[in-house]
Amino acid sequence: MRGSLLVLMCCMVFSVIAQDRVTLNGYLKDSLTGETLIGANLQVVGQGKGVQSNQYGFYSISLEKGSYRLLVSFIGYQTAELTIDLRKDIQQNILLLPNTAVINNVTVIARKRENNVKTAQMGKIELSMNTAKALPAFLGEVDPLKTLQLLPGVRNAGEGNAGFYVRGGGPDQNLILLDDAVVYNTGHLFGFFSIFNADAIKNVTLIKGGMPAQYGGRLSSVVDVAMKEGNNNKTQIDAGIGLIASRFSIQGPLKKNKASYILSARRTYVDLLSKPFISKQSEFYGSGYYFYDLNAKMNYRFSEKDVLYLSGYFGRDKFTFNNAKRSFSTRIPWGNSTATLRWNHVFNKKLFANTTAVYNDYKFELAGRQNDFNINLSSGIRDLNLKTDFDFYPVPEHKLKFGIQYTHHTFLPNIVSGSQDSVIFEPNNASRKLANEYAAYIQDDWELSDKIKVNAGLRYSVFQQIGRYTLYERDANGNKLDSVVYGRGQTVKAHGGFEPRLTVRYAISELSSFKVAITRNIQYIHLVTNAGTTLPTDLWVPSTIRVRPQTGWQYAAGYFRNFNNGMFETSLEVYYKTMNNQIEYKEGYTPSLKDPEEEFVFGKGWSYGAELFINKVRGRFTGWIGYTLSWTWRRFKDLNDGLKYPSRYDRRHDMSVVGTYELSKKWKVSGVFVYGTGNATSLPERFYFVGGVLTQEYSRINAYRMKPYHRMDLSFTYTPTPKKVRKYTSNWVFSLYNAYSRLNPYFIYFDQEGQASNGDLRVTARQVSLFPVIPAVTWNIKM
Repeated sequence: MRGSLLVLMCCMVFSVIAQDRVTLNGYLKDSLTGETLIGANLQVVGQGKGVQSNQYGFYSISLEKGSYRLLVSFIGYQTAELTIDLRKDIQQNILLLPNTAVINNVTVIARKRENNVKTAQMGKIELSMNTAKALPAFLGEVDPLKTLQLLPGVRNAGEGNAGFYVRGGGPDQNLILLDDAVVYNTGHLFGFFSIFNADAIKNVTLIKGGMPAQYGGRLSSVVDVAMKEGNNNKTQIDAGIGLIASRFSIQGPLKKNKASYILSARRTYVDLLSKPFISKQSEFYGSGYYFYDLNAKMNYRFSEKDVLYLSGYFGRDKFTFNNAKRSFSTRIPWGNSTATLRWNHVFNKKLFANTTAVYNDYKFELAGRQNDFNINLSSGIRDLNLKTDFDFYPVPEHKLKFGIQYTHHTFLPNIVSGSQDSVIFEPNNASRKLANEYAAYIQDDWELSDKIKVNAGLRYSVFQQIGRYTLYERDANGNKLDSVVYGRGQTVKAHGGFEPRLTVRYAISELSSFKVAITRNIQYIHLVTNAGTTLPTDLWVPSTIRVRPQTGWQYAAGYFRNFNNGMFETSLEVYYKTMNNQIEYKEGYTPSLKDPEEEFVFGKGWSYGAELFINKVRGRFTGWIGYTLSWTWRRFKDLNDGLKYPSRYDRRHDMSVVGTYELSKKWKVSGVFVYGTGNATSLPERFYFVGGVLTQEYSRINAYRMKPYHRMDLSFTYTPTPKKVRKYTSNWVFSLYNAYSRLNPYFIYFDQEGQASNGDLRVTARQVSLFPVIPAVTWNIKM
């Protein structure tokens, strides 16, 4: 109640301050499709004032009465320049023309790109889908998450993997949103591709430092993915045929300037192509793998003040393996489902609201059979979420954002069951875990002066584990001694706390600035894994009466400088991050019928480093160089004798070089080179015989390093000159993944040769590598 009164009082004060001003508001949109533009800039020439469009393309700016010249810009679009006589409140939508639509006789006027220098936000990167599509892609499949892995401070999870780590944090410490729905597993093909189909995506935003107060529940970063809304002017078809998958998208108006839709689908077909070549007599007949996904969205504009959006995603991976010779088979399906209903409402010229209802579900199953023995394992998480966010634009010096959120979680951390003949193994961990999560926040983007700009926010969150739930007390052997039963809806344990966020920018000049950020984050749900990557067998578990939430502080500072009229953007950032209540399995853990949280150990982590970024944003040649120097440590009382050790996410040196060059109107070449220090790993140090069996003694945790990882990818895009009689355009993309066929280490195993009885037994370390050079070709068509 006090927080609501404080917000109301602030609004009243700002209203008094702004009563002598008039307001210009509306939406910033793509002139060809009618799509709203997220984060587009509107600057008042000569005033040093401006505003960015919000997540839904809305903008509002209040100025004194008069005539003004405005510049409106957005990445990949022509800068619009317009003069407006602002004598009274005006509502005006502003349309920007994409660069790709510019015809030959149009002169393009270059404008300075100063957003990275002028805003208070740190570590925020907007990824254009045109950039992602121009870069070489693994097996020809464009992947926005892989493009993010080429940025400083973001490292990949391994060869071809969609998982990623930000500033020393684990994969579960990244908040990944698809149209406001949380995505818990981003991988297809056991993580080699992400679930994000570039044809359906409008915008991807990465925030790796100074997380705004509107986001919560994770320690490391935010990846906010917005789906396209659909072409509001005409029907458009996009399709592509690749080496392992094909895509098809259709979008268009349901009612021109009122409603539009988009439907996008993708499927692999290796299983279909290989099936005719597998004989029914083969011991592997019936084995196969494929994935598919479907994105759908529609919107309806009831008035200039009300827009309704409905969007959804459904994706599944299905892996089946049969070995008739050994009477063994396994089936592993997993996938995500999301649904988002959003209502945008403009209360008045300065107050914008978005109310969202979200359903998201992630499921993993494993069913195995050998002879008369069967085993089943399943896990998952399902959320129901409701939130309301407000954007308030009282005066140009302030932009307030505030809101409330509620989420109901249902966890199935690990359900194991099985049978052999007539004996059935009943799980004792089949009970679901339920939780409620609440949050409220307020933040102010405040321009104190021409030199100083502040983004200050405060978030308060609460996480309640609720019944039905039974807490068991066990003896040293794991036998149940006693229990406490919690009824439906009864609070088992509550966690919560404040999460302050502060970022300050000091403008050194028009071309350079210095920024500092301090953030505190609380994370209530955790991904616990035995592996170094986001495999579908990893378990999502909540904070409970046994498991405390993760907490972390991040301190960051950076120098930002643009050169050559904004053609080059550069930055140097340093950071230090602490992470408490980190979770791992006990040493020697193996899956069992017990509740997994009884097998956890807890410790702390910390990470620090420096990131250099040089980005060329204009000209025939564009691209960037990113370099990260970092250290990431973990310490657990019950692991590694209590000594600190490098985390599996530790990588001392990480570098990426990305470039795209337009050879001509028909040909474009792109290249990527990446280099990284080898992954930390634990290896056997001694081998000896116990009872005639060769036994190995492992090193301390992550005491060794694999060889450095490096590779180069190349792609060539050919766009034929469209013929006048054709109603479509197309291009061919030829790519080479790992162009010089570097055999990068995936894992190391030890092979035995000879016999101990003969005295010639040798144990040799051998490296397994996944991908040599892989060529791919993709044909894309647009109608």
